[in-house]
Amino acid sequence: MVAHAVMEKESKKERLEARLTPEQKKHIEHAARIRGTSISDFVVLSADDAAVRTIREQEVLTLNERAREVFANALLHPPAPGAKLLAAAKRYKRRART
Repeated sequence: MVAHAVMEKESKKERLEARLTPEQKKHIEHAARIRGTSISDFVVLSADDAAVRTIREQEVLTLNERAREVFANALLHPPAPGAKLLAAAKRYKRRART
């Protein structure tokens, strides 16, 4: 366990600084005490959790029931290709043969 903690500290090479209001600092210190962790660890873990959540929200498409129905219907019953798409497909096939 101690070796893991030492390795973890050694692998941390980046630094991040932030300016806080006195009230923000007080809240963070209080929350860190509640969690039983250092202020630094609390800030890093909280920021990392928020970052992962933000990335996930951006990458995952969540649809309400109506939007899911429309999306599924479009996949199951796609519209017929238009004239421009058919012409582009013909051009592609001709170029792919040469």
